[in-house]
Amino acid sequence: MKRAWLFLGLGFLLLLTGCGVYSLSGASIPADAKTLSVGFFRNRAPSVQPTLSSVFTDKLKEYLVSQSNLSLVDGFADLQFSGDITGYAINPVSIQSNDQAAMNRLTITVQVRYVNRFDAKANFSQNFSRYRDYDARLSLASVEASLIEEIVEELVDDIYQRAFVNW
Repeated sequence: MKRAWLFLGLGFLLLLTGCGVYSLSGASIPADAKTLSVGFFRNRAPSVQPTLSSVFTDKLKEYLVSQSNLSLVDGFADLQFSGDITGYAINPVSIQSNDQAAMNRLTITVQVRYVNRFDAKANFSQNFSRYRDYDARLSLASVEASLIEEIVEELVDDIYQRAFVNW
């Protein structure tokens, strides 16, 4: 009897995940969607970091493909992501008594446009921003690559959540 319930439960889960509308990750991707595209995110920030556009665009592509069964294509697709990097800023966040910064904050902002050709209500144009603080005694050059990696991972996850989990 327990075995029958187990098979029934597994069958139900396969039915839900197989239809393409629900997944165990909580994502809601249209069942008819087969392709996605990610345009190159140009860096339009007042302060430009030379590799950020490529790093961000590649990470977004990798994440979206790894978290879905969609095929990545160039140009027109069922689900389309595009946008720009609009902010790359370093600011002091913790000032000591000697007027020196104890911590600096690197903030990256991206403006994302998402088009879902199956559900226009799901389309959005939104800014996403994340930051990391680092010890002001360290040079930006010594921590920049790891900070960018961490921030980009969070931004990409935020974009995925907004597009497919509808938070």
